[in-house]
Amino acid sequence: MSTHRRTGDGGARGFLTPGRVLVLLLLAATLVFVFQNTEQTEVRLLFPIVTMPLWVALLIPGVIGLLSGMYLVRRR
Repeated sequence: MSTHRRTGDGGARGFLTPGRVLVLLLLAATLVFVFQNTEQTEVRLLFPIVTMPLWVALLIPGVIGLLSGMYLVRRR
């Protein structure tokens, strides 16, 4: 015999956890940022000058920083 009881309220309340709401808000803010920063910008990579959208120019160092942080945390 099982002692587990179903409460019946696991639908929407179970899906919208605070963590998921935060992730959805961050995703919405990221999409707004990307669509507002689509103009081209020139970036100097040592010697060559590269033209790319501003959001890409900001995303690259962000991803590098994220990966570096993950590597350092994993090494401890």
